[in-house]
Amino acid sequence: MKKYKAWAKAAGIRAVKTMAQTAVAMLPASATITAVDWKVVAGTAALAGVASLLTSIKGLPEVKVDEDTVKEGE
Repeated sequence: MKKYKAWAKAAGIRAVKTMAQTAVAMLPASATITAVDWKVVAGTAALAGVASLLTSIKGLPEVKVDEDTVKEGE
């Protein structure tokens, strides 16, 4: 359970950072701040967050894994 909490925290932080970076990257596409399509920005940022979480399933370098305690198939 402790490993899951560490992974969830690291994956969540990484996903939030990815979402923020994606949202900021979408802003220059509009000429002015009032011309920003906020639904598109929010949707794209949310999708980036989901993609980040799915990518994190494989593993995160921030979370150390003790090779001796991990068994095949876990």
